[in-house]
Amino acid sequence: MLDSLSASAESACSIVHPHQLEVQDWSRYALIIDARSPHEFAEDHIPSAVNLPVVDDQEYAEVGTTHRSDKHRAYLIGVEYSLVNIARQITPLISRYGPNDRFLVYCFRGGKRSRLWADNLRTIGFEVDVIAGGWKNYRRWVRAGLDALPSTFTYRVLVGPTGCGKTRILKELERQGEQVLELEGLAQHRGSLIGDLPGVAQPSQKQFDSELLEIMRHFDVRRPVWVEAESKRIGNIQIPEALFDAMHRSETIAIEVPMAERVAMWKEDYPHLVADPVGMVAKLLPLKPLVGKECLDRWMAMAEARDIEPLFEAVMWEHYDPCYARSTRKNYGPRDSSIAVQIESLRPEALGEAVGGLLGVRRPG
Repeated sequence: MLDSLSASAESACSIVHPHQLEVQDWSRYALIIDARSPHEFAEDHIPSAVNLPVVDDQEYAEVGTTHRSDKHRAYLIGVEYSLVNIARQITPLISRYGPNDRFLVYCFRGGKRSRLWADNLRTIGFEVDVIAGGWKNYRRWVRAGLDALPSTFTYRVLVGPTGCGKTRILKELERQGEQVLELEGLAQHRGSLIGDLPGVAQPSQKQFDSELLEIMRHFDVRRPVWVEAESKRIGNIQIPEALFDAMHRSETIAIEVPMAERVAMWKEDYPHLVADPVGMVAKLLPLKPLVGKECLDRWMAMAEARDIEPLFEAVMWEHYDPCYARSTRKNYGPRDSSIAVQIESLRPEALGEAVGGLLGVRRPG
């Protein structure tokens, strides 16, 4: 599906582009309409698309049920719902656009639901493109892009124990103009038993893939991409194989931060764990075969006494640090070219200077 790759291209957009779907770049459209039902849209969609379903979930189910016994009746019901739903959007939304605006429409396979929207928009006078093959074809394009694109970049992978501020460092690198891939932010998870974010659901795997590709295809292949070392899974999300392999072939930069700073960062970034330390230790009970009952009992006693700082330090020293060290050795192995960078403070005023120094580091040889 993808054109032949050219690593010399300045932007990855020239390697993975919607032209391969026979449409223009997403940014060229005044509006991208996903005509599928809300539950289909929620699972995955083009990142900049707006869901304007021709039938909602209940209507879609009704049409599908009717179709099994009476196709003609199903089409009558479906078109009636569709025309009403499309009409509802004309005044509040479609009327905002002028005659020179261009639209993109897609549905599941690029068939009836797309055509209903496209025909009405063309009747008004708009230029309209439709993704041939619909979302299914788009999804194949995403998978192909994530197979091909990761190998075109060089990566600088931050390694370091839990609480050493790798996410803060990535955000500061991005603020200073570097290309950053913040996988935990995309996955809405911090990548451990206690890494779920309260009240925040992870995206579907498909939506994660869509968002990831959209970020990566706007990177400059001549510049490095900064990323944090990750396991194969971040919560329920799996890192695409090609990206995972590319990261684990890349140079690493080991971040070292004093334990007091790590504990302070945990308290700031995980306030829900400070508020409920007993709940935190309860989430760690599956570690019993690794750390033992005595260790878990000691953690629980500290949690019940609300000895927050000693608890956080103990959990890091006794579980996360050795676990992370084993994982790093397994995935990256010894690297003669790897370097260690000592960061004394994760305070915002100190982190900017530390990251500036990190950018100035040059590897031996």
